[in-house]
Amino acid sequence: MPQRNALQGHPVSPGLAVGPVHVIGDRPDTVPLWTISAEEVEAETQRLQGAIKFVSDEIGMQQKLLRAQVGEQDAAIFGMQRVILQDPRALEQIQTQIREQRINAESAVQGLIQRLSDTLSRLEGGGARGAAADFSEPWKRVLDALLQREREAILSGDDKVVLAAADLTPRVATYLDRSRLLAIVTESGGRFSHGAVLARSLGIPCVIGLPNLLARLQQDMHIAVDGNEGRVQLAPGPEELEEFHRRQKRFDSRRAALQAEAPLPGRTADGLELNVLANIEGVRDLETFDLGSCEGVGLFRTEFLYMERTQFPSEEEQYRVYRRVLERMRGRPVTMRLLDIGGDKQLPYFKTPREANPALGWRGIRISLEWRDLLRVQLRALLRASPAGDLRILIPMVGSIHEIREIHAVFDQLRHELQGQGYEVSASVPVGAMIEVPSALILIEHVLAEVDFVSVGTNDLVQYLLAVDRDNARVAHLYDPYHPAVLTALARIADASRAAGKRCAVCGDLAGDPIMSLVLLGLGFDSVSVAPHFQLEIKYAVRQFERPAIEELARSALASRSSGELRKLLSDARSHLYDRPAAGSKPGP
Repeated sequence: MPQRNALQGHPVSPGLAVGPVHVIGDRPDTVPLWTISAEEVEAETQRLQGAIKFVSDEIGMQQKLLRAQVGEQDAAIFGMQRVILQDPRALEQIQTQIREQRINAESAVQGLIQRLSDTLSRLEGGGARGAAADFSEPWKRVLDALLQREREAILSGDDKVVLAAADLTPRVATYLDRSRLLAIVTESGGRFSHGAVLARSLGIPCVIGLPNLLARLQQDMHIAVDGNEGRVQLAPGPEELEEFHRRQKRFDSRRAALQAEAPLPGRTADGLELNVLANIEGVRDLETFDLGSCEGVGLFRTEFLYMERTQFPSEEEQYRVYRRVLERMRGRPVTMRLLDIGGDKQLPYFKTPREANPALGWRGIRISLEWRDLLRVQLRALLRASPAGDLRILIPMVGSIHEIREIHAVFDQLRHELQGQGYEVSASVPVGAMIEVPSALILIEHVLAEVDFVSVGTNDLVQYLLAVDRDNARVAHLYDPYHPAVLTALARIADASRAAGKRCAVCGDLAGDPIMSLVLLGLGFDSVSVAPHFQLEIKYAVRQFERPAIEELARSALASRSSGELRKLLSDARSHLYDRPAAGSKPGP
């Protein structure tokens, strides 16, 4: 791809896409920034004035209502707010910033709010701080109006867009329906952050680490995104688009060739098999891939059922969703993870305390065990749905044997309770533990004695083993899933599971690497659960090797003394793999 207006970042999720960009705030409290053209200045100024009028009229209605209820004196505060919005100097400052800096109205209003706060906060006394709040309040309402209208405009449309944001968060990855999302590009973010995991799970091409991106974008500017190489082309010309479409065609051709082999299992010629399951977020995900070639769901992230609503889903709502998933999978296994919120996965209607280190805080099963009603409602819904298919239940963030036993106690109590109420419940619903907390790793033999299976969440396990917050951009370069300590930990889990005669899987992002999935198979894992669009590559990779080669690859990987050694080993194996292209395709993606 030519380098004119090209930005090099870090690939997060594969795929290629081109289309108009839409800039958003990565969090509800952040203000998006984008560049506007000279021709757009007048329209942007009018948008600002429209928001000011809307807020002024709204304040006027509140003033009138309060005057009737408590009198003129108490209603005077709203009159003052309307006067503040009519200040010609403030309006001129905002309009000058829009005109001279060529930025959107939201960012210009935010600049005024910040200047007011900075100026008044330098004055002494609590009264000055109160004045700063009084003067800023009406402009904050204008900012909210601008943001709300911008969000409503994009959500109410049906155009497909590339989303751009400062950081890659779960909110960005789920901002629009998947059918309308071409790609995601951000200035920062971690390759293994929760937002990155979601982008890969949803099959959205994604590139992060693009410095000064937002200042170079204009709303609706066309950009080309290469999620394979981590490149973004701004406003591509005809020749650049032609080359991009050629590369996109090659990528699609390989995907089509792999799709033709989709019904084939991930089994070597000499009989070593890896079950390749899917990670999904909801029922809608089942419409995005071929269920006929899917061996099951290895991780259903039930928290998204909660995150998509404005209040806690009832037992009946959850029961209907779980039953639909089980029915759609037609007897194939479905592993549903219990509610895993906290950290950066927040519910808008359930405010958790602010924490200095959310990754080590109140999250996962810790919340469910403290708020037993949440746990009881979800387990009742799951048990009621169990006769519809092959249900397995997975406990997240297990840190102690006590937690597992607590879940079993509630589980057994609810089973008895439901049967007494006349509900049909499956005779066997396996319960497993996610291995992602180091204490569970250290106690793996004891954990296995308490559960029916284990599934390794490598994303969190890596951050806890290496003491690296995967959502912190400052230390993201230290997050290394190919660290020798990670391989040693995985080998111990596989060995202990084999000795206990229990199934063991990997459902973290590491399993999405086709060559790494071969290493996991060689270590002794019997299944991986990955984003649906990785399944075909993984099954294809398994079919290209035989048991001795896979076991030797695993031994060599385990003997690596640095992530550099391991990456070189995997790179060599990958080259060997892509020397054998799928039928009808060109080597490599």
